[in-house]
Amino acid sequence: MQAAVKGALCLGANERPGTSGQPRPFTQTACMSERPVKRYLLASDFDQTLSFNDSGLVLSELLGVSGYEERVAGLAHSNLVQQGGELAYLIRHDPEFRGVRKEHLAEAGRRVRLKSAIPALVDFLRRGTEGAQFSFFVISAAPREIVTSALSGVLPPEHIHGTELEFNPESGEVTAIKRVPAGYGKVAVIEELQQRLEITPDRVIYVGDGNSDVHVMLHVNSHSGFTIAVSENKQLARIAQRIVLSDNAFSIMVPILDELFHWKAEGIRALFESYGLTLHEWEKERRDHVRIGETFPLAQTGTEAA
Repeated sequence: MQAAVKGALCLGANERPGTSGQPRPFTQTACMSERPVKRYLLASDFDQTLSFNDSGLVLSELLGVSGYEERVAGLAHSNLVQQGGELAYLIRHDPEFRGVRKEHLAEAGRRVRLKSAIPALVDFLRRGTEGAQFSFFVISAAPREIVTSALSGVLPPEHIHGTELEFNPESGEVTAIKRVPAGYGKVAVIEELQQRLEITPDRVIYVGDGNSDVHVMLHVNSHSGFTIAVSENKQLARIAQRIVLSDNAFSIMVPILDELFHWKAEGIRALFESYGLTLHEWEKERRDHVRIGETFPLAQTGTEAA
């Protein structure tokens, strides 16, 4: 066995990335034998991190409810709920949202516009790389039914943590809110996953976009983990260790491979090409501006997360 590019994926001697429209089989055993395997927890927000829009806005449009953003702003100003938990509050207490049923949440998930290359990201994290294995989870304040529907066939439901609602078995109406992973709620989920997976705090990576991610990023940073912002949110810009601006979900691997694993640029480019992606632009600084294009249609890959 040999590495196709130093610091890149370990491929078989007769295997090359990017020639068949599908990543070649990845053999972890040969790679992992060269050095001790480190296990990482990579957790990501959902709304505007893996998607382009807010789940609550999609749901309100589906229900025909206007003024969603104004309602969220009012709740944020009142400090009545943790930032990110506004939709859960509206579903439980706003008369115009009380008609929400599970089928509405599932349909809203299907309507969410996702960023490109999420299947490639999940596949790479499932396979791991030389000396590293990843466990990938999504932690979102959006209702879990929305996120699982949006990522159906891409990420197993057990790897998704979202707001948990209780429904009346007869009417289907939401009767209670069991848990909202917003603010400190995301910290609690991170700690639970660390304990269950036996991953040390310094091997936690968190990716987010907005104010609801501030607490968890501060927590991860304080324990020597790694944080990535995927927006120019002013609060996160002061907290996140790296900022990635791209419409491609796979772009978060650029700072991870660069900063944590010290891959060279050619190795990162080779990895992207093995998934049918071209790293067109990469302005390497604390803020990574990344533009990615597809070089060939990506065939269906295995999507079971680690």
